[in-house]
Amino acid sequence: MDFPKNYIEPNILRLAILEMIRMKGNSAFCPSEVVKWMYPNAWEYFMEEVRTEMMQLYRLGKISVTHNGKPLDLGKKPEGSVRISGIRETL
Repeated sequence: MDFPKNYIEPNILRLAILEMIRMKGNSAFCPSEVVKWMYPNAWEYFMEEVRTEMMQLYRLGKISVTHNGKPLDLGKKPEGSVRISGIRETL
């Protein structure tokens, strides 16, 4: 099976986001921290994928995503600096 360049299994990112929430507890974090943790030398290549997975989890109500301290609009594509945190169910 041929995979596109920089292919990453989306479920891996989902698990990594949820695991980072578990590790950070009540502390919010940037999506880049997830891919820096997983791919320290190539994290930039995976920012679009981690943001996509972040938004899927957010739309499912599994995580909280904020921009400047306010909840992100579910219908918008995240721009700029956003922060991920757990909700009671994921902590």
